[in-house]
Amino acid sequence: MDFEPLILRKRERFSELEAAIESPTLYDNPKQAQETLREHNRLKATLDVWAAFQKATRELAENRDLAKGDDELAEMAREELPELEKRTAQLELDVQLALLPPDPNEDRDAIVEIRAGTGGDEAGLFAADLYRMYTRYAETVGLKIENLESSVGSMGGFKEVIFKVSGPAVFRKLKFESGVHRVQRVPATEAQGRIHTSTATVAVLPEAEEVDLQLNPDEIRIEVCRAGGPGGQGVNTTDSAVQVMHIPTGTIVRCQDGRSQQKNKEKALTILRSRLLEVKQREEAEKYAAVRKSQVGSGDRSEKIRTYNYPQNRITDHRIELTMYSLDRYMEGDIQHMADALIHADLLERLKAAGL
Repeated sequence: MDFEPLILRKRERFSELEAAIESPTLYDNPKQAQETLREHNRLKATLDVWAAFQKATRELAENRDLAKGDDELAEMAREELPELEKRTAQLELDVQLALLPPDPNEDRDAIVEIRAGTGGDEAGLFAADLYRMYTRYAETVGLKIENLESSVGSMGGFKEVIFKVSGPAVFRKLKFESGVHRVQRVPATEAQGRIHTSTATVAVLPEAEEVDLQLNPDEIRIEVCRAGGPGGQGVNTTDSAVQVMHIPTGTIVRCQDGRSQQKNKEKALTILRSRLLEVKQREEAEKYAAVRKSQVGSGDRSEKIRTYNYPQNRITDHRIELTMYSLDRYMEGDIQHMADALIHADLLERLKAAGL
């Protein structure tokens, strides 16, 4: 495929962004400045990959010419050909991937919601394990976790936990975690050592900003009540819990983790806005284009995406049929290999859809 016309347009756009970044008025609009810098970084990475591909292509052509001889230099060139061909092919794929239109949500922060599914108390404990896993992962890669809301189960697990993850390209890193997670293990309460199967659901939503979705005050009902549940002396002493209802959709969000009523209100509106944005984006996708059923699945929360088998120390992602026997490390936050495999599979599927 001839990439030159596409690369030429990228170079022209890169020059425009370079000029914008050098402008003293860049930060007059902080949001636009952030978007400009993100696009600049993406284009720089694309042009760097293109330069590496061109260099590899030249080296491959030179070696092929040298390999046509019958001297010692030709023999050395022939030995280097397989590695050069492999590297050039990989760089060509990298160029194709870099030229794909970016997901408009991939640079956003994410709202992650984990809920206990089937399995009673064991499902709640598994939900807590998943929360700990994502927290450890965030610490490892330098992401920030902010707890928004939680509901504790009877044995110390979670009925529900909602948190925000902030950092570079968070949604891109975590979006394929949405779905049903299944665990197979012997519960702590099982006296006879029988393996039980439980589930928890994970929903990863791109954080919505006010410019994405304007909430009409007339369509919002906000109620204040006393916080409930475990939490020490501070619980039930102030009317700090906030429940927000979006009247047109019936969507309800309740926040009581913070001591401040205003903070709980802000958190509840953040969650509500992100949920409504997800619904809006899904409806638009279904209305204007066929929903792409990619190799990594639709992201539907009802779709069983992964199995965590403790007796075999095995984790399997059913969408890309990837199995790893390192569940102990995975639950400590070592999930990058799986995340990269899912991102790569999605990119390959997008390449196919784009005819590349």
